[in-house]
Amino acid sequence: MTTTNWIDLQQDGDTGIETIRAHFEGHAYDPHWHDSYLVGFTEQGVQQFHCRRTRHDSTPGRLFFVEPGEIHDGHAPAEGGFTYAMLYLDPEWLQRELRQFGTIDTASGEPGFASTLVDDPQLITHVARAFTTLRLPTSRLARDDALDTLLQGLVPHLGWRERQGEDPSLPGVARRARDVLHAHCERDIGLQTLAEQCGVDRFRLTRAFKSAFGLAPHAYLVQLRLSLARQRLAAGESPASVANHLGFADQSHLGRWFRRAYGLTPADYRQRCIRPV
Repeated sequence: MTTTNWIDLQQDGDTGIETIRAHFEGHAYDPHWHDSYLVGFTEQGVQQFHCRRTRHDSTPGRLFFVEPGEIHDGHAPAEGGFTYAMLYLDPEWLQRELRQFGTIDTASGEPGFASTLVDDPQLITHVARAFTTLRLPTSRLARDDALDTLLQGLVPHLGWRERQGEDPSLPGVARRARDVLHAHCERDIGLQTLAEQCGVDRFRLTRAFKSAFGLAPHAYLVQLRLSLARQRLAAGESPASVANHLGFADQSHLGRWFRRAYGLTPADYRQRCIRPV
C-alpha cells in the first residue's frame, strides 16, 4: 500500500533536543508517551489527537504542548493529512535552563503546561527559529540565543509544581502494579501474577489501572518498554540488543510496536540520533 507519510527527525548532540517534522494521512500513531516535553505547531491540515482524556484538533498556526508521561495519539481526519514541526525537550535540560531566568521560586519541582492547545504566533516564530538553528551548522552563541528566546516565550505557558513521590489521587493498587512493571519491565509478567502481587483479582486490577493511567497493564508495559528503547537506541545500542534486554520477543516484535507508536523503525531512529564521528 502506497503511503505519503514521512518523518524527518534529528537529535542535537549538545542539548539532547530532538527536532521532528512530519506529515501523516489517516492514522498517524497509536497512544503512547515520551520522556520529553513536546512543543510543536501544526503547519498544514487538521492534527487530531487525544491527550489529558480530551480530543484536540490543532489547525495551522496553533501550538500544542505535551508533558512527559502524558498519553497521546495522532490522526488526520481530513483529506490531505496534516504536517507539523516539534521539539522534544529533555526534562533535565529544560528545568536547568528555566531556573536561570530567576522566575522559579522553588529549588525543587518540575514545570508543567497549563493548556494543551494555545494560540501564540510569536512563540511559534521562536519554536521555528530554534528548530532551524538546531539543525544548521552554526555557532554556539547563535544556538544559545535561539534557545533562550524559546524559553522566554515558554515561561508564560508553564507553571511550576512540587514534585510528588506519589500521586495521592491514584488508587493504591494501580500504583503498586505500575511499580512492579517499572521494576521488572523486561520480564513476561502475567496479569494473574501481577494481580496476586497487588493483592486483588485481575479484573479489579485492570479496571483500577485503566482508570488511573488510561491504558491496560499490558499496553502500559509496551509503552514503558518503547520509551526505554528510545533511550537505548539514541545511545547507540543495536535494535537486536534493545529487543533482547527489554523483553520483546525479537527485533521484529520491537519494530512493529516502535513503528505503531513513532512512525519510524528502531534502526532508522537510532541512525538519526547517533552523531557522526
